[in-house]
Amino acid sequence: MEKENLSVVLHSQGDLRLEQRPIPEPGPNEVLLQMHSVGICGSDVHYWQNGRIGDFVVKKPMVLGHEAAGRVVKVGSAVKNLKEGDRVAVEPGVPREMDEFFKSGNYNLSPTIFFCATPPDDGNLCRFYKHSANFCYKLPDNVTYEEGALIEPLSVGIHACRRAGVTLGSSVLICGAGPIGLVCLLVAKAMGASQVVISDLSADRLVMAKELGADFPLTVKRGDGPEELAKRVEGLLGAQPHITIECTGVESSVQTAIYATRPGGVVVLVGLGAAMTTIPLLNAALREVDIRGVFRYCNTWPMAIAMLASKKVNVAPLVTHRFPLEQAVQAFETTRKGQGVKIMLKCDKTDQNP
Repeated sequence: MEKENLSVVLHSQGDLRLEQRPIPEPGPNEVLLQMHSVGICGSDVHYWQNGRIGDFVVKKPMVLGHEAAGRVVKVGSAVKNLKEGDRVAVEPGVPREMDEFFKSGNYNLSPTIFFCATPPDDGNLCRFYKHSANFCYKLPDNVTYEEGALIEPLSVGIHACRRAGVTLGSSVLICGAGPIGLVCLLVAKAMGASQVVISDLSADRLVMAKELGADFPLTVKRGDGPEELAKRVEGLLGAQPHITIECTGVESSVQTAIYATRPGGVVVLVGLGAAMTTIPLLNAALREVDIRGVFRYCNTWPMAIAMLASKKVNVAPLVTHRFPLEQAVQAFETTRKGQGVKIMLKCDKTDQNP
């Protein structure tokens, strides 16, 4: 086994470094993974650029990365479900205690949860990383490491579509065609949505959305009025959508989401914007439009693996750029500039394949 553990470490706002860290020793219920593929998420870039997301503040050096897959190289003494050589996808959120949220199946809401690359917890953008064996899921042979890493963003789409109640025949508006909007599109279609409108400022992203199965790409211009956009959505579908999944966090887009959704429908807020946002609440209340939040995901990895293994969902086209771990800073720059869709870092020097 290699002796070096090159890691991508954020020291403070704007200070991203590649440095060697000790290879960790797995505890009884943990496994040591040789990381293979780790995606860069918007949140990683946000921590780098701003040093914080809401109340989560970088106060000490932190390893970034939470969209990950790797290979088991060492197994803790009490681990039964995994063995050396297993290829696994990593669920980054591990509850630390059996509180009411854990017991009710909503462990993502546990206030004390461990979560990769959320201060103060280290992520897995490194050569070697240890993780709870219960939150490492074996990948079938026909699912690649990169697809395994993409289960994390895919999980956001699954959780959002579950919260929205997407089912056979649903009509859906998705605001934003970045990586999360696109996985929401893939999952909504797989769950039976009959018609999906997806909106974005970027024509390139809408081309990708169309290729991934969107029925109606909708180009938005800065300054378009929310009520006018809502009318355009209704015009495309012939009726208001049952469900809107808002993936931008932009105030005007949240307003559009509410105006666009049919009475009795559901708006799910996935994108994170300003702490205080002005919305047409009375419009939603009088039309019984439910507004639901999303915080990460829970109980999604088994479904995601089944969707990928059965080829019901294809996430492979989302990966547009690949960089070796040594070029992590360049990869982060590329992400910051908004180039491509999903950028993947390859952490195993001996295997740079998908």
